[in-house]
Amino acid sequence: MRGAGAHEGEPDEGVRAGDGRPGIAGGWEPPLMRGRDDALALIDDSLRRLERLRSPEVIVIKGAAGSGRTRLLKETCALAREAGMHAFRGGGDPDGQLAPMGPLLDALLTTGSPVLDRSALRAGATAADQRFWLLREMQNRLERAALERPLVVAVDDVQWCDEATLTALRELPKLLSGHAVLWVLASRAEASEPAGPMLDRLVEGGAREISLAPLSSDAVADVVADLLSAAPGPDVLEAARGAEGRPLLLVELVRGLWEEELVVVEDGRARLADGRVPLRFRDSVDQRLQQVSPTAQELVRVASALGRETPVALLAELMDRGADELGPAVREALGTDLMTGDGTHLRFRHDLVKEAVTASVPTTVRRLLRRRAAELRLRDGAPEVEVALLVAESAEPGDRRAIGILRRAAAELSAGEPSMAADISRSALRLAHDGTAERGLLLAETVNLLWQSGRAAEARTMSAEALEGLLEPEAEGRIRLGLARVSSLHSFTEAVGQCRSALSLPGLSPGLRAQLLAMLCVALANSGEVLEAERTLEPARRAARNARDLSAEATVLSIESVVRFYRFDVGAALRTIEEAIEIADRLDGPTQSLLRPWRSMLLSSIGDAGTAIDLVDAHMRRVLTDGDADLARMLLMTRCRLLLDAGRLPDARAEAEAVLSMAGELGPGNFADSTAQYTLGRVARHRGDPTGLRAAAGHARRMRGDDSALIRNTGAWLGALVADATGDLAAVGHCTRYAAESFEGLGPALAGPEDPTDQALYVRITLRAGLRDRAEAAVGTAERRAAAGRSYPVLAAAAAHARALLTGDVPLLRRAADLLEGCSHRIARASALEDLGAVLAAAGDREAVDRLDRALELYAGAGADRDVARVRHRLRGIGVRRGSPDGERRFGLTASELKVVRLIARGATNRAAAETLFLSPHTVSSHLRHAFAKLGVNSRVALARALADLEEEEEEEGHTGTAG
Repeated sequence: MRGAGAHEGEPDEGVRAGDGRPGIAGGWEPPLMRGRDDALALIDDSLRRLERLRSPEVIVIKGAAGSGRTRLLKETCALAREAGMHAFRGGGDPDGQLAPMGPLLDALLTTGSPVLDRSALRAGATAADQRFWLLREMQNRLERAALERPLVVAVDDVQWCDEATLTALRELPKLLSGHAVLWVLASRAEASEPAGPMLDRLVEGGAREISLAPLSSDAVADVVADLLSAAPGPDVLEAARGAEGRPLLLVELVRGLWEEELVVVEDGRARLADGRVPLRFRDSVDQRLQQVSPTAQELVRVASALGRETPVALLAELMDRGADELGPAVREALGTDLMTGDGTHLRFRHDLVKEAVTASVPTTVRRLLRRRAAELRLRDGAPEVEVALLVAESAEPGDRRAIGILRRAAAELSAGEPSMAADISRSALRLAHDGTAERGLLLAETVNLLWQSGRAAEARTMSAEALEGLLEPEAEGRIRLGLARVSSLHSFTEAVGQCRSALSLPGLSPGLRAQLLAMLCVALANSGEVLEAERTLEPARRAARNARDLSAEATVLSIESVVRFYRFDVGAALRTIEEAIEIADRLDGPTQSLLRPWRSMLLSSIGDAGTAIDLVDAHMRRVLTDGDADLARMLLMTRCRLLLDAGRLPDARAEAEAVLSMAGELGPGNFADSTAQYTLGRVARHRGDPTGLRAAAGHARRMRGDDSALIRNTGAWLGALVADATGDLAAVGHCTRYAAESFEGLGPALAGPEDPTDQALYVRITLRAGLRDRAEAAVGTAERRAAAGRSYPVLAAAAAHARALLTGDVPLLRRAADLLEGCSHRIARASALEDLGAVLAAAGDREAVDRLDRALELYAGAGADRDVARVRHRLRGIGVRRGSPDGERRFGLTASELKVVRLIARGATNRAAAETLFLSPHTVSSHLRHAFAKLGVNSRVALARALADLEEEEEEEGHTGTAG
C-alpha cells in the first residue's frame, strides 16, 4: 500500500493554487495527513491482511469533531480501491435517522458497482419484520461480493446512525465472520447511547481501535507548513495552539490568518503581521458568509436549517426563486468552501460548519423553514416517514395533519424501528390537546411501541396515564390485548395483568373477550401458573365458540394440551394438539404455525425426538421461504431443545447460539432466550466446558429471578446441574429446592417442558448432595407419570431408572436400559447403560464391559466429552483400555460442521448452504465459527485450504495403510 496523499476520485484532495498562493484554487485541504502515522499504519496492516489472507476485521475510529475521522475513511477507501478491492463509504446524518439502515444502504447502493439490488430491497420492505430480512439480504449480497474480491465497508458518524444501522453494524461482522470484509466505523469520541456502547462491545469483542488524539506540536507545525508553503515561526505556532490540535479547526485558523492578512511569508518563513489572532471558528464562518451576496447568504442559512444535504430545487422553492435564478448564488456558496455539491444538491463540508451556520438562524425562522420544507417534500411525493423529523420539529400543538403524518410514520417504522417509532409517537402526543379521544389513542399507541422496543419502565409509567378512563372500554380492551401480546416477549406476568385488566372492563364485544381469554390462557401457562390456566380453559372455550373465533378456539385447545401433559395424560395431550392444529389449518395467519412446535415437544417427551425434529425441519423449510422471523426464532428454539433431548449436542449448541444471535436483530425473547441458554448450559455440562459452565451459572441466577415460574424453575434446574458439575453441594441444595416444591403441583418442576428422563438425573444429583427426601419425591413423580402413560416405554424406563438409583436395584437398572433401547434420547440411554455397567463391574460381572462400551459409543456420538472421559475411566478400573472415540467426528468436526464446511469450501454463501441443508443462516454461521476455531483459521480461503490439506493427508494415510 502506498503512502497517504491525494487520491484520484476524491474531490479537491490536496489541490494547490496554480499561482503559489495557499488555498485559492482547491480549498484548504492539506495534501497529506499529518500526525496520524500510527492510525495509517494500522489501517495499512489490516488492508494487507485482507488482501493477502482474506482476514476479516473491524476497526473502530473515535475522535472529536474535526479530528480527521472523515479524512481517514477517505484514505482507507482510496487505498482499498487502489489494491483492487471493493470499497463502500456511507455515514450517519443527524437529520436522517428515520431512514432504516440509510447509511449502509447509501454506501452499498450508490457506488459504481452496487452490492444490493433495489428491487429485492423493495420486496423485503413489505415484510412485517423488515429489519430482520433486510439484514439477511445485506448479508447474502455482501457474502457474494466478498467471494469475488475483498470488501471494505466504511461508515462515518456512527453516533448519528439509526437503530437498524447500529444493529446491522453489530450483527453483520459476526454473520460474515470468515469473509474477506474489513469494517471501518468512525464516531465522535463522546458518542452516547446506543452507538457508544455498541462500539465499545465491538472493541471488547476484538475490534481494533484507533483513537484520534489532538495533533502533536510537530504535526501541527507540519500542517501549517503544508498550508502556507512556508515554515511557521514561533508566533504562528502559538496562534495555532488555539485549534486544540484538531485538523479541521487548525485549517480554519490558518485560513483565517491568511484571509485576514495576519500572516506574512518572507524567505520561506511565516510570521504574524501583528499580535492579533484570527476570529473564532463560528465568527470565521460568518465572516466568509459576509463576503458573498445576500442571496447566497440566505441560501446557505436556509440550507443549514434543513439538514446536512439539501436539493437546490427545494432551496429555490423555499426562497421563492427559480432554479436558474439561484444558479449564481449556488456558485457563490460553493466558492465559500463552506459547502460542496454537484449543482443539484448542496452539502455542508463538515458538520461543525453546518452547526456554526445554524446558530445564526433564529429558532422561529428555522421552525418555519422546516415546516415549509416538509410541506413541499410531501407535495412532491416524499414518503411521510422521511419528513417525520421535519414535521415533529416544526408543527404547532393541535395540528391534526401533523399528528396524522407522525402517527402513520410511527406505524410504518414500528416493525423495524420500534424505539424510533416510539419517539415519533411521543412527538405526535405532544401536539395532541388534553382531553381529546385522539390524545388517548396516541397515548395507547405510544405505550405499545415502548413495550415493543423494550423500554418497559417508560411503558409502565405512560400506561398508568393512558389507561385510566381516557378510552372507551372496547378501545382500551384492544389496547391491553396488544400490550399483552407484546409484553409476553419480555414478561408473562405483565401479559397476565394486561389481560385481566381488560377482561374487567364492561361491555366488551364477544370477539374481543374471546381473544383476551385465549391470550390469558397462553400467558398463564407460560408463566408456570398451569392450575390457573386450567381454571380459565372452560370460560375461554365457551367465549371462543360463542364468538365463532377459530383462532381463539385453537389457541385454547393448545393450552388444554399443555394442561393435560402436566396432568401426565400425554395421550390426551397429543390428541388435543392435533385437534387444535386441524382447526388452525383452516385459518390464514400465524396461529396454526405456533401450535406445531408444542406437538414436537410432546413427541420428544415420549421418546420420539427423531420424528419431532423431522416435523420441525419440514416446518422450518416453509418458514424460511415465507419469511416470518419471529416464527423462525421459535422453531430454532424448539429445535435446539429437541436436539438436546436427542443427544446431538454440537447441533443443539449451534441452534441455541442461532436463537441468541437473533435477539440482536429481533429484540430479546424471554422464553426463547432462556431455552437457548438452558440448552447451552446442558451442553457445557456434558462436554466439560468450564467457560460454558461459568456462563450458564450466571444465566441460571438471572432466570431464577424471573417473574415466570416456568423460567424460574428452568433456571433452578440449570443452576443445580452446573453446581453438581462443579462440586458445589450447597448450591445443589439451594437450586433443587425449587423442583422439590413443585413436584406435587401442576406444572413443570424441572425445565419446561420437561424431559421425563431428567427425573433420574435429579435423583442422582440430590443423592450425591445427601438430599434423599428430594430424591424420593422425584421418584414418586416419575412413577406417577409412568402409571398414567403405560403405553409409552420411555416413561416406564425413566421411573425404573430413578427408583434403581434410589434403591440400588440391579434388575430395575437392567429394565431401564432395555426399555430405552428404542428411545431417541441418546444420553438417557447411555446414562442407564453406564449405571448398569458400573454396578455389574462392582460385582465382577463380565457383562459390564459390553454395557460400558455401548455407553461409551453413545456418549461419543452425542459429543459428550466429559461423559466419555468418565466411562473410559470406569473401563480402565476393570482393566479395559479404550482409545478416545471420535464418535461422529472427522477432522475434529462434527458431521453437521463438516457438511457446512464442504459447501463453504466449494464457494457457497451462508444462505446457499442454509438452503441446501435446510438450516437457518444463523445456524450455518454458528457451525462455521466452531469449525474455524477447531481448524485454527479465520477466513473462508484458509478454511478451504485446511480442508483440502486434511483430506489429502487422509488419502495418503489410506494408501499407506493399504500398501502396508
